[in-house]
Amino acid sequence: MHGSKRDLQGVLFSGVSEFMIDVPFDNSTDDLGSGDFDDLTEPCYTQNTSFNQIFLPVVFSIIFVIGIVGNGLVVVVMGYQKKSRTMTDKYRLHLSVADLLFVFTLPFWSAEAAQGWHFKIPNVLCKGINSVYTINLYSIVLILAFISLDRYLAIVHATNSQGTRKLLAEKIIYAGVWLPAVLLSVPDLIFSTVSEVEGVYGCNHIYPGDQVKWETSFRFLHIMVGFIFPGLIILTCYCIIISKLSHSKGHQKRRALKTTVILILAFFACLLPYYICLGMEAFILLGTVKSDCILQDNVDKWISITEAVAFFHCCLNPILYAFLGAKFKMSAHNAFSSVSRGSSLKILSKKRGGLSSVSTESESSSFHSS
Repeated sequence: MHGSKRDLQGVLFSGVSEFMIDVPFDNSTDDLGSGDFDDLTEPCYTQNTSFNQIFLPVVFSIIFVIGIVGNGLVVVVMGYQKKSRTMTDKYRLHLSVADLLFVFTLPFWSAEAAQGWHFKIPNVLCKGINSVYTINLYSIVLILAFISLDRYLAIVHATNSQGTRKLLAEKIIYAGVWLPAVLLSVPDLIFSTVSEVEGVYGCNHIYPGDQVKWETSFRFLHIMVGFIFPGLIILTCYCIIISKLSHSKGHQKRRALKTTVILILAFFACLLPYYICLGMEAFILLGTVKSDCILQDNVDKWISITEAVAFFHCCLNPILYAFLGAKFKMSAHNAFSSVSRGSSLKILSKKRGGLSSVSTESESSSFHSS
């Protein structure tokens, strides 16, 4: 994908990488004339195809299952506490929806890594999956930046930030998260297409003109919008929060301080290695970093590994931003207790007829009013 998941053509399937190495050539050969082939290059053949065909499907499948369970639970619980949602809960819901939509695309990339892109209506699906993937990849990190900004306002400016926090959570988040994420996915709709290399199909981006310039431009755009910009907001807000909390006493303050440190470490530990590898690849494409086939092969492999670690962050989000909170645990308990009561009442209704339907209504109303 442009600026997000790398195109798999030439990295996973074709066996031929994007980079070329110079081949020595004797210009004095009479049959070939003089000087016309000075820049003749030969492609490097990557050794990572077999590795990615096994590694990516396995890891993506694990992330898919854990991500569906964790984020699905958050969405269910948030749905049950619709009337009592706080501003923090609204961010959690946005984050879990983005995580869910993101992990829903992973089975397609697992299948592509294993055997190529073999789906009906391939181009439409290729464009759609690429777009959904990109929208939610960007929205996840931008929502995390909004959460850090909300925490900063709530802790550092607790007395006079309620109006600003409400504005951020209910209105600005759409213009600051979802709108730019959608706009950044437009190139996916335009340039994504299914192409064939050596008999293997892949969902790739085919750009007009200089392919390398397009790819490097989108790489740097992704690094800026997908990591550096939100990362600076997260780091700045949480560092100020840590400074504020370090001067406070009490168990709750110490717990909040510990949680804040964990959030910072988790974000950068998961994402920083991946973006370092992406930056290295971009500089190799530009020719700023001199490359040979061994370096290129290692960069390809490390991008696959660090990409999987970065994607795993969407499995950690429910734990970091929801499950650790006492309020969420109570809401989850109430939600599942309500579901359990509802199931029991449905069983009773078969035996007791109309009486149980009245009981069901009273139980439901008592839950929502709590």
